[in-house]
Amino acid sequence: MPIFGELFLSEILKKPVLDVKGDELGTLKDLIVVKGEPLPLVDSLLVSRKKRLYRIPWKTMSIFNKRIMASTLQKDDLTPYEPTDEDLLAVRDILDKQIVDATGAKVVRVNDVKLEGYEGKAVLVAVDVGVRGILRRLGIERQGAEVLKLFRTSLPYNLISWNYIQPFEPKLKAIALTVPRKMVAELHPADIAEIISSVSHRDGTSLFTDLDLKTAAETLSELEPEVQANIIAEMDTKKASDLIEEMPPDEAADILGDLPAEKARAILEKISTEDAEDIQELMEHEEDTAGGLMTNEFIAYEPHLKVSEAIERFKKDAREIETIYYIYVVEGERLVGVLSLRELLLADPGRRLSEIMVTSLKTVGPEDDEHVVSAAISKYNLVAIPVVDKDGVLLGIVSVDDIIDRILPPKAKRKRKKV
Repeated sequence: MPIFGELFLSEILKKPVLDVKGDELGTLKDLIVVKGEPLPLVDSLLVSRKKRLYRIPWKTMSIFNKRIMASTLQKDDLTPYEPTDEDLLAVRDILDKQIVDATGAKVVRVNDVKLEGYEGKAVLVAVDVGVRGILRRLGIERQGAEVLKLFRTSLPYNLISWNYIQPFEPKLKAIALTVPRKMVAELHPADIAEIISSVSHRDGTSLFTDLDLKTAAETLSELEPEVQANIIAEMDTKKASDLIEEMPPDEAADILGDLPAEKARAILEKISTEDAEDIQELMEHEEDTAGGLMTNEFIAYEPHLKVSEAIERFKKDAREIETIYYIYVVEGERLVGVLSLRELLLADPGRRLSEIMVTSLKTVGPEDDEHVVSAAISKYNLVAIPVVDKDGVLLGIVSVDDIIDRILPPKAKRKRKKV
């Protein structure tokens, strides 16, 4: 059953399907698609006749191209078709649906579907997500190409091969489509978050749950508070706790603060005691204060430690911390000095931290609001500023990243709930 030349779905829709005598069986309304190897294939044609749908099996087709479609069936052989959600229909379920273009890290719309002949069958080989597909459906593809020629440019094809497309869900049925998960997982978490925010909640959640734990945690941090809360709220407690435990404590505290108290408490109960205590400590502070912005993940060493010893400890300790800008020097828990990583690495290995640390400290208190914190970071050209209580005890640090996240772009303010 050859398909002559290029054949797009829009080129055959609403065209007549004929019987062996050349009489019209009906006009093409849709195609039923089933899973095939290596590509999805057309199982049946759906034709409209006197406001009813009839199914014409592909095996009865004798001619199938954009000029003529003919079947060996006669009118009396037509079988009525009742729409069902179990079938995947090319027009109903693929055309105009959103897919993820992983190469461009964006969501695009399917404007047309390309078919080709393969071993006597019609298979879906690609989707058209470009302007050419829109013009083709409007019936002005050729005119559009001619107009662009006047400006010495061409109308490009923007096709995504079906080899790079798979359903959001395992079953081939009425769903949106996405580029293979492996390609998506290789994107930057911020790009994945943008994609999730661009599709439906159902499809976004499905895409998110397929990410590996580390990528999922990083992506969750990039999502808007409402989306974060919805995703975590719908997860089972064990999976949610694994995800929260993978995140920096300050970001985990932000998310748990947006959840119902009962759900947040259940998640905390399944997290290691140390991590749960860190998160609960942060949740005690209001969001727009230094205490609410800070993370209690930092590296602090005793002043008597030698530089060589500090470097060896740093190699182990740094693996567990997301971002490190400075080494803080503490006596007990009280902050007494600070030094940059550059200063640590360039110092004589035999010197003690107390000999090279900076003691004129710039700090903020946990109740200082975000404007005070951002002003201090800007004034003193810092990439992080320590947060200390009235006794000088080091509670955490606020990084410049935390400030940028609050200011550019602005995020919805959150009021943390204590649990």
